[in-house]
Amino acid sequence: MKMQYSFKEVFGTLVAQKELFDVVAKPLVEDLIRGKNGLLFTYGVTGSGKTHTMTGSPGDGGLLPRCLAMIFNSIGPFQAKRFVFKLDDKNGVDVQCEVDALLERQKRDAMPVPKTPSGKRQIDPEFADMINVQDHCKVEEVDEDNVYSVFVSYIEIYNNYIYDLLEETPFDLIKPKPPQSKILREDQNHNMYVTGCTEVEVKSTEEAFEVFWKGQKKRRIANTQLNRESSRSHGVFIIKLAQAPLDADGDNVLQEKEQITLSQLSLVDLAGSERTNRTKAEGNRLREAGNINQSLMTLRTCIEVLRENQMYGTNKMVPYRDSKLTHLFKNYFDGEGKVRMIVCVNPKAEDYEESLQVMRFAEMTQEVEVARPVDRPLCGLTPGRRFRNQAFREELAQKLEIRGGPISGETEEQSASEILLQNFPPLPSCELLDINDDQTLPKLTGVLEERHKLRQKLSEEFAKNVLTFKTILRELDSSVMSKENHFQGKLSEKEKVITGQKTELERLEKKIKTLEYKIEILEKTATIYEEDKRHLQQELESKSQKLQRQASDKRRLEARLQGMVAETTMKWEKECERRVAAKQLEMQNKLWVKDEKLKQLKAIVTEPKNEKPERPSRERDREKPIPRSVSPTPVPGDVFKTRGGGQAVQFTEIETLKQESPTGRKRRSSPSNADPPEDAADSEWTDVETRCSVAVEMRAGSALGPGYQHHAMPKRRKP
Repeated sequence: MKMQYSFKEVFGTLVAQKELFDVVAKPLVEDLIRGKNGLLFTYGVTGSGKTHTMTGSPGDGGLLPRCLAMIFNSIGPFQAKRFVFKLDDKNGVDVQCEVDALLERQKRDAMPVPKTPSGKRQIDPEFADMINVQDHCKVEEVDEDNVYSVFVSYIEIYNNYIYDLLEETPFDLIKPKPPQSKILREDQNHNMYVTGCTEVEVKSTEEAFEVFWKGQKKRRIANTQLNRESSRSHGVFIIKLAQAPLDADGDNVLQEKEQITLSQLSLVDLAGSERTNRTKAEGNRLREAGNINQSLMTLRTCIEVLRENQMYGTNKMVPYRDSKLTHLFKNYFDGEGKVRMIVCVNPKAEDYEESLQVMRFAEMTQEVEVARPVDRPLCGLTPGRRFRNQAFREELAQKLEIRGGPISGETEEQSASEILLQNFPPLPSCELLDINDDQTLPKLTGVLEERHKLRQKLSEEFAKNVLTFKTILRELDSSVMSKENHFQGKLSEKEKVITGQKTELERLEKKIKTLEYKIEILEKTATIYEEDKRHLQQELESKSQKLQRQASDKRRLEARLQGMVAETTMKWEKECERRVAAKQLEMQNKLWVKDEKLKQLKAIVTEPKNEKPERPSRERDREKPIPRSVSPTPVPGDVFKTRGGGQAVQFTEIETLKQESPTGRKRRSSPSNADPPEDAADSEWTDVETRCSVAVEMRAGSALGPGYQHHAMPKRRKP
């Protein structure tokens, strides 16, 4: 499975220590000399090379010796004498004059305690190659009007307890005392520090690294399945840099505690995270691994909470106190300096899961920004005091050396009279042995005259020298005045620039506060909008789902309606076809009935007229029974299928039924005297009009075909 992580810088396995130092640690050293704090972690699984990255190897020093070399290369000529700066037990620093510092040095030298390592001592060959850094790296633009002192301390965090690795404990074979753990405290500036921790003032890279190596030998290591020399504790090497400005003359340190700046660089070699099922740890090793993983988990939790507070504007409490490691560096995470982390990854396949967790955590830490600028105190003195004072002394010494010989503190002082007497000719003997001695006085007079002349010459030369020296002094004074005026002009310009910059800084600070307030409002507004957006998206999704359900229901309903419409359409088409067929059949039957009626009418009309019989009497009618109509025999017909799926019968023959009136009284069409025959009485009983009113009708719509009803209705006459 491939995973991709993004980092600011990625170094290969063959990267040089110098390249790593230039990218990661060099900016922290520059900030240290400028009065800012810094923190550097090495983080990774067991055996990934964290300690090697921090200390290096023979011939190729790591980050720690290179940081020390850069510090002393930068402040070497500006270091204060030992004990000028004095650290107190409350994480503060005091300054004292050189006389007090000298007394302090003599007092320390007279004490029967082991002395601090000296730079003049021979370097231990065990680590000599590590600090032999050929690259003369230094910080540019160091404040030359300040004096500096470096203090180092070395502690370890083992099983969530803090121990001082530089503490001198008396050696006792009978009852050896275990090392005492130290306590964390908070100073007046809310910075965390270790109480009772040994802090050594060092004056060179060799001396500082010797102190580190001394503590490194006391650090707890053990042999595990993953690493032969696995660090079982978190090592913290702290470098403190105290600096203070010189006085107005550029000779001594300014005796004002408020002007002292104390910055700190912490180099942390974290113990490696590990899984106990892989290290096969038991007993103390298992307990150590549990405490290591717990402290690293607390560090991860603190970073996650800081990231969440920054990204979402929350104010969750960061659990610094859950571990000594995070509690010690609480100030760095709160913004009192820059934090850098070097992630060491082992390409071994067995460390795949642990390396993924390490890189995931390291990638997340990049999103946390905690650095804030630190304001340095302004002394208000003229810059360039140190070199101006040195130049004045050198120039004065050269002038005096030219005029009156070299000036040295070791030469014996001689008066002007002694120098003149040495240059004068010696006086002859002034003793008069004889009254007639005429040589002694003339010789004495001549010597005195020569001395007088020589004295006058020396006086004239002295006067000339005095005038020359006064001229030189005036020139020097004018030069100093011009330089002072020049520097005063520059100082006034600088002060104007500083004033302008202060004004601009105040304006920018106000603008920053305004922008921060606006950003806070915008973040809150954005959060509200995000919530509204999330609610609207949820509502939109619910409505979209509802619309989708309605659309699906609509499609199902449309499909159902289309099926019902098609079914109904087919049903009504069949019904219409059936009705049309029935109507056609009914019309055909009606036409057929009309045709039959016309045929009967035609037959009646065209029938020959015979003599009608006389009308019988009533007695005859009563005696003669009235014949009843007999049901006609079935008429043959054709059967065929209809469009609706039924059957229909079409008759092809016609049956005519006749019935005589029960009264027997019929009007004859023409009188006749002769009685008609008996068989003709039935056929010619009624006249043509009466016979035309007899019709045979069929009832339409019958399933068995046309039916017959017999009617003998009189024809309606028109009014």
